[in-house]
Amino acid sequence: MEAHWNGGLKMVDEQPNAPRDEGGVVLTKEEARSRRARNIAIGLAVALFAALFYAVTIAKLGGAVAQLPPS
Repeated sequence: MEAHWNGGLKMVDEQPNAPRDEGGVVLTKEEARSRRARNIAIGLAVALFAALFYAVTIAKLGGAVAQLPPS
């Protein structure tokens, strides 16, 4: 048994390197593949949305971004 402190709470591990069964959902290979594909699609959608905001911002600012004010 191993004990360690984590943020003021004493955590006790009976088998520190053993996999833990926390009662979570166990996915089949098909479900895991589907979840991964959905996560990739969401990630791409967020990245495209950020790129769209960037492009619209640059377009609205126009060429004034690259010009220095006259001295």
